[in-house]
Amino acid sequence: MRQQHKLGARLTVIAAGAVLALTACGGGSVEEQTDENQAQAGGGDCGEFDILMHPWVGYTANAYVVGHVAEEELGCTVNYIELKEGGPSYQALASGDGDVILEEWSHEAELKQSEKDGTAVDLGSMGAVGVIGWYVPGWLGEEHPEVLDWQNLNDFADEFQTSESGDQGQFLGSDPTYTQYDEAIIKNLGLDFKVIFSGGETATVEAFEKAQENKEWLIGYFWEPHYIHAQIPFSRVKLPPYEEGCDANKAEVDCDYAETVLKKVAATEFMDSGSPAADLVEKWEWTNEDQNVVAKYITADKMSPEEAAAKWVTDNKDKVEAWLG
Repeated sequence: MRQQHKLGARLTVIAAGAVLALTACGGGSVEEQTDENQAQAGGGDCGEFDILMHPWVGYTANAYVVGHVAEEELGCTVNYIELKEGGPSYQALASGDGDVILEEWSHEAELKQSEKDGTAVDLGSMGAVGVIGWYVPGWLGEEHPEVLDWQNLNDFADEFQTSESGDQGQFLGSDPTYTQYDEAIIKNLGLDFKVIFSGGETATVEAFEKAQENKEWLIGYFWEPHYIHAQIPFSRVKLPPYEEGCDANKAEVDCDYAETVLKKVAATEFMDSGSPAADLVEKWEWTNEDQNVVAKYITADKMSPEEAAAKWVTDNKDKVEAWLG
């Protein structure tokens, strides 16, 4: 059995053994069904399965769906470990304190170095496509379409002013640890705006919801996939189009964000361990829409991540069966 890791706060640790007394639908025990699934998935002892957690609800949706399947179908003991994306997560993969990153955005330098060091494996697309950009609430884009072109933004900077931005327009950033270079874009495009970080996803969502409801002027960083796009309208601001290499020097970026094929990355040790969870992660993929559905369950419908994952798995048995091979 692989070593039990100690890094980070354990959000939840659920042992599959607690349900072994139950019987499966076909008359066999859950233990027998789990053994069968393990055999089909590679035959290894799952043991501990450590999923690194990044701070946005879409990632939570990824993690708890994969974790639910690993627990219920493969008999794994799943640990959800909160850690910042980028360097800290890659260090955890290298040290054995984490097994997988389920939604890697744009940390190519860390990924390439980890591959070179032999500590991590790029497992390719997880199925979703990430889109980062500048957005305004839908009402503003509809009533003042001029703001949807970056070249007009300085004409409206005073409309976006807040007490925090002073005599400049406010640009609402999110979590400063996310993949973002809005300060460089603003500087290099000569825009009279100041980035004010909200601190995280929840605060950013609340700000856009409030701005849409009250018809307030707001411009800020946002992304897809995200469930909120199905609940309130957003309008994307047109920046100079992305061209390959225009973001190579983060201090000199003067273009839009690139669309990102979101990846899954795993520790080399984990992939070589024979754990059936490694086979599950390699086969797992889903779409922006799948992620948004589970994220909506967690946020708008107030389900726990465990409940949301269980509901989606029940409703999408064909996809889950494909992940299990």
